[in-house]
Amino acid sequence: MSRKVFQRLSQDQRRRDLLEATLSCVAQHGLAGASVRRVAEAAGVSPGLIRHHFGTKDDMVRAAYAYMMGQLTSDIADASPASDESSACRLARFIAASLTQPNLAAHKVSLWATFIGRVRHDATYSAVHQETYREFLDLLRLLIQPVLSANDQPADDAICEEQAIALNGLIDGLWLEGGLEHGLYAVERLPAIAMRAAEGILRLPHGTLLEHVEMTTTPPPHRS
Repeated sequence: MSRKVFQRLSQDQRRRDLLEATLSCVAQHGLAGASVRRVAEAAGVSPGLIRHHFGTKDDMVRAAYAYMMGQLTSDIADASPASDESSACRLARFIAASLTQPNLAAHKVSLWATFIGRVRHDATYSAVHQETYREFLDLLRLLIQPVLSANDQPADDAICEEQAIALNGLIDGLWLEGGLEHGLYAVERLPAIAMRAAEGILRLPHGTLLEHVEMTTTPPPHRS
């Protein structure tokens, strides 16, 4: 599900409530235990309404996976809007948003792990994964390009795509580690760790991204 599709679906409050209830049930009971009846009870609706929106349980769960992945990408992208801020600050905001609340959360990592096993065996899940992965890479590539140009680094499309793939691997790895809550280190360290590593990957002068850590990790204003 692309970010635009996610935003359109989010405008349908009833459907959004059902998808949120599905994710909640999957988190509590697993894929097998997330029955239409349980989801209906969690959402406070009749099972018939769920069938009206989704048809079958499998369709409902697939839609919930697409919704979750679209939500993650949308929330992260919203943290780095086009503005008067520098290109380095926008990239830093994007990276930091991936590694802080609400995107860095144990239940989101757990849900991702629950769904990801389906990607290799179900074409629908695979299509969602590919679409959201490609969109995330495109967002990263567009953020990386002006930063490289501003620092006199090669910035053609092929190089920016390679760098986006590398940064995505860094972000994914730290996101998974932080979401496991293993207690080996404070997760608040992750944005700074990511900035230093990203500076190395992109061959940027020390501090190019790191100087924006305090700004990017300040909680955003509440949105109703």
